[in-house]
Amino acid sequence: MLLAVTYDNGEVFQHFGKTPFFKLYNIVDGEILQQEVVSTDGQGHGALAAILNAYGVDALFCGGIGPGAVNTLAQIGIKCFPGVEGNADEAVNSFLKGELMYDPDASCNHHHDDGNCSHEHCCH
Repeated sequence: MLLAVTYDNGEVFQHFGKTPFFKLYNIVDGEILQQEVVSTDGQGHGALAAILNAYGVDALFCGGIGPGAVNTLAQIGIKCFPGVEGNADEAVNSFLKGELMYDPDASCNHHHDDGNCSHEHCCH
């Protein structure tokens, strides 16, 4: 299983569409075999699903994420776990123990006219 986490400075980045990095975890038989941080090269919203798909990601942990992005990820077979906060490595370890705290309703669907999210959980 290849798991991606929206990532910046060790933490789960809180806005999928603006994440500067993904941290990828290759998990086999419940153990992390390999970790890698990859840049999104400043690409946003629409391109991020393609980046994840190109790496062969199976699941994504993130903070806030819009319903369109969730649907796009689902269409390409990536399971989304929104509403994850805190340290990325700790979140993955919690997942492996069956203890991941996430919020399936942590969507980012209310925006100001300038395109910025109006919810704190989306844009920390």
